[in-house]
Amino acid sequence: MTDTLDFALPAALEAHEPPEARGRTRDGVRLLTGRRGTGEITHHAFRDLPGLLDAGDLLVVNTSATLPAAVRLDRISVHFSTPVPDADDRLWLVELRRLAGKASVPYSGGCPGEWIPMPGGATLTLVRRRTDRLWEARLSTDVVPYLRRHGTPIRYGYVRRDWPTASYQTAFAYDRTTGSAEMPSAARPFTPELVTRLVSRGVLIAPITLHTGVASPEAHEPPYAERYEVPEATAALVEHVRARAGRVIAVGTTAVRALESSVDATGHVQASKGWTEHVVTPEGGVRAVDGLLTGLHEPKSSHLMMLTAIAGRDLLSATYQAALDEGYLWHEFGDLNLLLP
Repeated sequence: MTDTLDFALPAALEAHEPPEARGRTRDGVRLLTGRRGTGEITHHAFRDLPGLLDAGDLLVVNTSATLPAAVRLDRISVHFSTPVPDADDRLWLVELRRLAGKASVPYSGGCPGEWIPMPGGATLTLVRRRTDRLWEARLSTDVVPYLRRHGTPIRYGYVRRDWPTASYQTAFAYDRTTGSAEMPSAARPFTPELVTRLVSRGVLIAPITLHTGVASPEAHEPPYAERYEVPEATAALVEHVRARAGRVIAVGTTAVRALESSVDATGHVQASKGWTEHVVTPEGGVRAVDGLLTGLHEPKSSHLMMLTAIAGRDLLSATYQAALDEGYLWHEFGDLNLLLP
């Protein structure tokens, strides 16, 4: 998928549980910072973030709440991803996964028209394959209320047990009609106290919403269409900061995707909403974002194309090597990476 970065990720560097279960606070995870202008790489705790930013910097955060988007059956698990664009609320993209012990692996079975009995008397009907791993499927009842009654948060094999849905919500999550299939995890370490310290320092914070779909760890494919919104006030604040040579720092790849989807032909960010299929690549670059706060991504992940576009290949390679050398933890409950200009 991308030749920007490849490496071996040792199993010992996979975060198996939330930091709270490891005896740390949310903001007690580690923060690896790389600066493109100097190539400097430094190590911090996440709670040090206010001292790494300048007054007038703008953090753009995703307010999407995380749905309990997995429904487990006897032999398979259904991961609900996103509604199908321009369809009714019961037609969604889903991934079928076969249960293997306490984890799951992709399930290649199924055929169009097949129906799957679900908990609570509901039925899921497979309509057609959308990709090698995703189906368009229709649930016999409204999806989001159903998931809130019968679903659990999606987890993969490196997370060894279930955690409550609250463990997958960020400080910025706002409970809307739909939500994310997987947590916008870059914002997880923020606490109300840390947000207060950032604002007191003069750091600005503005919201976007992008509801993430499933990102199976076995499939390194570019993201498909996701629903997003960049409010008018956020677009205006981005333009205000950029006009004064301030730095726009996205909190998570979802914020990057939403902002870059809102750039018009003249290079300005405009309020917009709908569905985006925009993929950020090193060739296309970024026009709205100067920096990125994100987790550590798997080898060959499509997200690494975005990180290369923001940080450059040299800094990104050096940053990831430092993360490996210093034992940083990967995945949604792991450590964070701040990439600055």
